[in-house]
Amino acid sequence: MEHDALDAGEARYELVISVDARRSGQYGDAEKPRMRERIYRVLETAFAQAGVGRDAVHMEDRGDGVLVSVPGRIAVTRLLGLWMVEVHENLREENRSLLVPLGLRVAMHVGPVRHDSRGISGRAVDLTCRLADSAVARQLLDRERADLVLAVSDSLYVDVVSAGGKFIEPARFSPARLALKEGEVSAWFHLPGRSAPGIGPSAPEEPSAPAGAPAGGPPAAPVGGPEAALAAMDAALAARAAAAAGRRVDDSDGDGDGDGADRYRAQGDLSVHRNNVYQQPVHIGRVTGDSHRKD
Repeated sequence: MEHDALDAGEARYELVISVDARRSGQYGDAEKPRMRERIYRVLETAFAQAGVGRDAVHMEDRGDGVLVSVPGRIAVTRLLGLWMVEVHENLREENRSLLVPLGLRVAMHVGPVRHDSRGISGRAVDLTCRLADSAVARQLLDRERADLVLAVSDSLYVDVVSAGGKFIEPARFSPARLALKEGEVSAWFHLPGRSAPGIGPSAPEEPSAPAGAPAGGPPAAPVGGPEAALAAMDAALAARAAAAAGRRVDDSDGDGDGDGADRYRAQGDLSVHRNNVYQQPVHIGRVTGDSHRKD
């Protein structure tokens, strides 16, 4: 049945697709119309290439993106498979002539959708838009320098993606937990043309910058450039040296530095070497056995 044959208050299950442009706020007023033209050209050409008539789908303009709903008579696998392949290829073709490539975040979910004279609404629409705008989708697009990232809801992955199909490879999707305004949800992320992206087990939407390294994880990047990074590395090595040596030495040991800073002495098998210039062959390490060489 067509949309106009149904009551406006009646919900029906449809595939919802949300498409957002990467960093759209950085486009100037003169550039945005061209950016929007490229998005529509990429999407509408892909619909034609996938055999989906433009008049068979509902499309709403979102300024820096597009909101789409697809009726149930069109197979979801066609949109997840062939349509996504064509979107990716069309986007790559558009980007060949651009100094700043256009990046797209695409999200999909199937759920109850209500139509009225102004567009579509419902929790399914809200969830799809949240997935496209999620921190994980944004970070993957930037970190991997990709043209396109696809996010699908957990239910869509379980019901459709996991079974595979033409141009649908479930092994290339990675799961993530997202802390959305409505609560935590699971979602799956895919970079077309690439292997499954690396994503941690938890992905809060508004991560706070840690004051130090999280337990069991990598240290936070120090502020101040390479010199600060080296200083932080030295401090970490010195702390480890102190733990191994079992003693800390300050200026009272009489070495005359007089700077009042704490320093650590490395003993045993641990030593720290940095920015050294050796004028002759040296031996670094412990001499064992009967050898007394001093090379």
